[in-house]
Amino acid sequence: MQLTAQPTGTPVTATYWMSHAWLGTHVEPGVTLDVAGGRVAGVRTGTDAPPPGAVALRGLTLPGLANTHSHAFHRALRSTAQVGSGTFWTWRELMYRTASRLTPDTYFDLARATYAEMALAGITAVGEFHYLHHAPGGTPYDDPNAMGEALVAAAGEAGIRITLLDTAYLAAGFGEKPNRHQLRFSDTTAEAWAERASLIKGADHALIGAAIHSVRAVPAGQLATVVRWAEDRGAPLHVHLSEQTAENDACLAAHGRTPTRLLADHGVLGPRTTGVHNTHLTAEDIQLLGSSATGTCMCPTTERDLADGIGPAAALQRAGSPLSLGSDSHAVIDLFEEARAMELNERLRTHVRGHWTAAALLRAASADGHAALGRPDAGTLEPGAPADLTTVALDSVRTAGPVTRLAAETVVFAAGAADVRHTVVAGRHIVRDGRHTLVQDVPRALAEAIAALHG
Repeated sequence: MQLTAQPTGTPVTATYWMSHAWLGTHVEPGVTLDVAGGRVAGVRTGTDAPPPGAVALRGLTLPGLANTHSHAFHRALRSTAQVGSGTFWTWRELMYRTASRLTPDTYFDLARATYAEMALAGITAVGEFHYLHHAPGGTPYDDPNAMGEALVAAAGEAGIRITLLDTAYLAAGFGEKPNRHQLRFSDTTAEAWAERASLIKGADHALIGAAIHSVRAVPAGQLATVVRWAEDRGAPLHVHLSEQTAENDACLAAHGRTPTRLLADHGVLGPRTTGVHNTHLTAEDIQLLGSSATGTCMCPTTERDLADGIGPAAALQRAGSPLSLGSDSHAVIDLFEEARAMELNERLRTHVRGHWTAAALLRAASADGHAALGRPDAGTLEPGAPADLTTVALDSVRTAGPVTRLAAETVVFAAGAADVRHTVVAGRHIVRDGRHTLVQDVPRALAEAIAALHG
């Protein structure tokens, strides 16, 4: 069988031969993929050996993974946050201290290394939930978007795509002014946020979206301003939603309704909106999210690391909410772990196995994640799609043994980020044989960037 793209007149710039490829429903051996203009120009099956000039990708090649929810600077908290005990709220104090040390230059270094780690894990696009806007004390930088532009530049140098979700974060809580840490986050009003966010420029690898940090951080009367900004641009809109029971309790006290109902009442929900976490929901909340086709981004490794709880992912999907995945605080950066954790968490809750197939979990980690980030054409190995792909070894100590027709199950339920051998973005080979081609020593880059924050 041969699939061909519509004629574009763009010459083929690269050809990849995949020993095995995941084509959305099954594992196909011997697949050749042509790239033109950064997109898939053609897909040919039944090619038993690499054609002349093709780059061989041995293992299971998947569409590139989408990390739908990231706070890049949280990477500096790994292990430090594991000392002692506490709750989300005590962890937040540690996060504030780390945020206070960042400058545009040090944030660039940390984000570049973090995004390079993502590329090594097979991630080709990230949704950066960005709220660290200003200098300490809340003073704007000479370039009011210096921090956001550092993130966009960092993703470019790490070779991955980014959707910068510029975040409105205006208050410490319902009726509370920002505390001294949060002054860096706040533009004081949604109108001022919109004015600053309108100045950010995208790039070939970068889309600009919006985010509402949470119902406690954006006063209800200002939610519509953020919604309108996103609507005017056709941009994705994300929001932390019901991550903590304390947030629900405070919202009920302030508004007499749940956070989900408050968002619904102010026009926030809809198919371009993604709720992040969606952990502590009522039956009505689930119906509101599903019936509006509002997405859900689950971040299982962070949710368990912070003792947040297990969100009702299966019920949300049944109600009509598309699922995506994120590494959030980067306790680990491994979308395969996020995918299987969503399934395994549901097993623990219900005592029943098999809520999602491997195919459904891969879709959450790729196509539905890309759609949540404003790229609905991504996440497939089909003509016309962005030429973003990742190859996972099938001969490591974790993946060796199973028959290749079960390679998707092997990858989802046994592989890890360390098994990624190749990552290609827009046809460009970013990770080759497990080594990043743009950031030569990613471990050292991470170590130096994090050490600079503690010096």
